[in-house]
Amino acid sequence: MTPAARVQSAIELLDLIIAAARGQGASADRIVAEWFKTRRYMGSGDRRAVRELVYGAVRACGEIPVSGRAAMLRLGQGDPAILPLFDGSPHAPDPLVPGEPVASTGIAPRWLEEKLAQSGIAGDEAAALLGRAPLDVRVNPLKGDIGALPLAGGPTQAPNALRFPAGTPVEQWEAYHAGLIEVQDTGSQLCCMELAARPGETVLDLCAGAGGKTLALAAAMDNRGRLIATDTDRGRLSRLASRAARAGAINFDSRLLNPGREAEILADLAGQCDAVLVDAPCSGTGTWRRNPEARWRLSGAELARLTTLQMRLIDLAATLIKPGGRLVYVTCSLLDEEGASQAEAFLQRHPEWSAQPPELAAGTPRGLGLRLSPAHDATDGFFIARFVSP
Repeated sequence: MTPAARVQSAIELLDLIIAAARGQGASADRIVAEWFKTRRYMGSGDRRAVRELVYGAVRACGEIPVSGRAAMLRLGQGDPAILPLFDGSPHAPDPLVPGEPVASTGIAPRWLEEKLAQSGIAGDEAAALLGRAPLDVRVNPLKGDIGALPLAGGPTQAPNALRFPAGTPVEQWEAYHAGLIEVQDTGSQLCCMELAARPGETVLDLCAGAGGKTLALAAAMDNRGRLIATDTDRGRLSRLASRAARAGAINFDSRLLNPGREAEILADLAGQCDAVLVDAPCSGTGTWRRNPEARWRLSGAELARLTTLQMRLIDLAATLIKPGGRLVYVTCSLLDEEGASQAEAFLQRHPEWSAQPPELAAGTPRGLGLRLSPAHDATDGFFIARFVSP
């Protein structure tokens, strides 16, 4: 493909991504993957170049663009090699038209950028949200020891973590297929460490998703005790079984929850858990390095729905914990209303509980908890709070 044809292909993909973001459709990663499947004539170099153009344009735009062309023109404002390719030649973008729309730059839509600033995320902290994330793995203690693996990754703040450059094909490695390593951001690993799950305990992963944190908790418990993984998303939760088999995790069971009726399925656990991890559904503002188009999908109404859900889940978790037990509340968000404010509100509703400041090798204090951020900690963005029942 010519450079101009690559730009035109990126514009076509951007149009699909923008439409999906407006309609809450498929993710950018899925759209890109499906688009390439129908164009097998494209070589690996063309695919890589088009993908870099697409995600470069997504990161360059603050407000959601009016079109893929407007997004590419924004990227071209900072890359002098792009705009001359709008020349109307075969398979190239049409020539530039004076005054045509160019997407605006910025960290996020203005209302969201303002909310981040109110939560102390501005300047370099905000800019880092749109960088490229490295690839972290967690060495699985159930299968091996970090010192015995012939892997050349660098250390991070988590003791079982190794870091590799973005795009490293670790899922093709024998160590991955053998269950020796799991892909997991260092921040996520630190969240699991804060729960301090121990062998023989009863531990609940309340919002387990596909089970990345569940597997880390199983390893911390050395496969001894009772570990329950729950979620309302059948598709995501169904992936846990195969991942657990590869990792050698055997001390868990999973439960599919009905949204709004979670307490019914968990009634037998009331007052029985030593520790509960609430990795609550959230805006995902801390994960934009991996999903930059997610900032175009969030609305004020959706944020309000999420904060209400977070409050309900943390209150539910409190009913499941035995006296003296631990509750760790986590969101992959940097907005205070999903983090520090939620923690403070929990103690207001449950004054008999106590907050224990997290003690991790990363992060900065934020309210009653700790914040991890890409700029300060080179991890995804998280808020972590730890509570102890009376």
